[in-house]
Amino acid sequence: MALILPTESTAAHPPSLHPAYTSTVLRAPQQPLILVPHTLTELTGPVYGHGKVRETDADLTVQHAGEPLGERIIITGRVLDEDGRPVPNALVELWQANAAGRYVHVRDQHPAPLDPNFTGAGRYLTGEDGRYRFTTIRPGAYPWRNHHNAWRPAHIHFSVFGPSFLSRLVTQMYFPGDPLFPFDPIFNGIPDEKARERLIARFDLETTQPEWALGYQFDIVLRGREATPMEEPHEH
Repeated sequence: MALILPTESTAAHPPSLHPAYTSTVLRAPQQPLILVPHTLTELTGPVYGHGKVRETDADLTVQHAGEPLGERIIITGRVLDEDGRPVPNALVELWQANAAGRYVHVRDQHPAPLDPNFTGAGRYLTGEDGRYRFTTIRPGAYPWRNHHNAWRPAHIHFSVFGPSFLSRLVTQMYFPGDPLFPFDPIFNGIPDEKARERLIARFDLETTQPEWALGYQFDIVLRGREATPMEEPHEH
C-alpha cells in the first residue's frame, strides 16, 4: 500500500525559486520534482514518546534562573486536518529570536544582545482536542542581508510532527499589523494573499491574561504543505 500527497494541496505553497529571496537562486531544484510514494511503514513509524516532552517545555519564560526580557505573550491554537478534525498527540515545536531580534545560534552575529534567560525553543504535545499552548516572549525584528536594508518581520517558527518523522509541517507565524510585511520576500513569496493571511496570528482578548500576557490564536491546518513558507535549515 502506498500513500501519495495530492499535488493540489500544495497550490498555495511558495515556489522553490523566488529570486527576491536570493538564496533560492542557488538552492532551488533545476529539474522537476519527483513525487516518491511513502509506504504505510514509513508513515506509521517511528513515533514519539510522551515522556520526552516536559511541562516546562511549553513555557519559554521559566526555563532559566531568571525571567527573560521583553513582552510576555501566550500563543495557543489547534492542530487540525483539512476536514477540521483535531489532530491529537502531534508534536508542536517552536523556535524564535529574543526580544532584541537575536537567535541563540552561531550564525547569528548581528549586534543585538543575547538574553541569558531566553533560549527561544519549546515543545508541546497536543491533547485530544488538538490544542497546544505556549508562553513566550514576543520576538523582535532583525536584519538579514538578503538585500539592501533587509529586515525580517517579527515571527515564530513552528514545526508540527504527525505520527512519524515523515509527516512534518514547517511554517512561520507572524503578528498583526507588522509594517515590514510589504518588504519581506519570504512572506510575499507565497503567491496567494489568503494563504499569507493564514500565517498571521489573531489577537485574542479571551486568551490574554490580565496584568500578565497578551494572547494570540494561531490554528495550524495540516493540508499538505499549503501553509509552509520557504525556509533554509538555519534561516533566522
